[in-house]
Amino acid sequence: MTKTLKEIAEILGAELQGDPRREISGLAPIEDAVEGELTFLANKKYQKYLSTTRASAVIAAPHTEVPTDRLAVLRLEDPYLGFVMALRAFHPWKRYAAPGIHDSSVVDPSAVLGEDVTIGANTVVGRNARIGARSVIADGTVVRDGVIIGEDCLVYPNVSLLDGTQIGSRVIIHAGATLGSDGFGFAPHEGIYEKIPQVGHVIVEDDVEIGANCAIDRGTIGPTLIRKGAKLDNLIQIAHNVEVGEHTVIAAQTGISGSTVLGHHVILAGQVGLVGHIEIGDRVTVGAQAGVSKDLGGEGTMYRGTPAREIHEELRLEAALRHLPDLIRTVRKQESRIAELEAALDEAIEQREAK
Repeated sequence: MTKTLKEIAEILGAELQGDPRREISGLAPIEDAVEGELTFLANKKYQKYLSTTRASAVIAAPHTEVPTDRLAVLRLEDPYLGFVMALRAFHPWKRYAAPGIHDSSVVDPSAVLGEDVTIGANTVVGRNARIGARSVIADGTVVRDGVIIGEDCLVYPNVSLLDGTQIGSRVIIHAGATLGSDGFGFAPHEGIYEKIPQVGHVIVEDDVEIGANCAIDRGTIGPTLIRKGAKLDNLIQIAHNVEVGEHTVIAAQTGISGSTVLGHHVILAGQVGLVGHIEIGDRVTVGAQAGVSKDLGGEGTMYRGTPAREIHEELRLEAALRHLPDLIRTVRKQESRIAELEAALDEAIEQREAK
């Protein structure tokens, strides 16, 4: 597929500087692009490549200096969004699989399937399950009793959607994820742990994406709730009765303990750990590997470290820690000097008393 710069500019709503007839065959990173390809510049640290890139055109912000004698420019306020739109234009969405039910699948007679649903090989669909129109349930997936899946969903291979799980529309669930497993609930009694029945369920609202090998536990009584537009990376653990707010983003290997509530547009970076029964405010960002042990508030505030602290406080502490070795050496020198002075003083007192 090729497109002219004029066509791409119209798709992006960009201002074009360069030959509108120049043909573009695809997209590539700025350091790797070759003639005939389109690249983008959204991060200043890549600006050095503008002088060496072999791309034919670049998507850049309005005031970015670009060598226009050798590069055409598509100017946008948000070059990264422009890149996404161009990528979609060159790689339009294709259906994962053709509609139909594979002969090796097992679909309970009470299940209700919408128009153009795909059920892959070795997939099991349980009693009273409902799958909306045009949704794709790929090979080896288990859709247990009473599961509800909305329209235009894509469930990749080997996903487990356990009893009562509810999925909205346009949801993507990547391979190996498990939704609706028992929450980790046990009551200690006379030296043993009694299992607490987990009789709630999981609700995932519209336009959510869940990464590979995520585990989202059912609520003990009520639901574990993933609200609309949330995006979960791979290998995330979400415990029972957690609520993840709208358009929240959670990076890989994060763990969220039971009954914690995240506001909308929260960002949790990789390997963040949250204790249970706390609240994270709207638009809060938590840096990688932070340990969160209490409520975090302040809309738009960033936290980092263990225990998690407001970013400016944490940076001051980190700066102080860098001086700690020097401080220890200074203290030891002063201790040694004090010891010498005390010894000299003791000797002077003894001499005076001897006289």
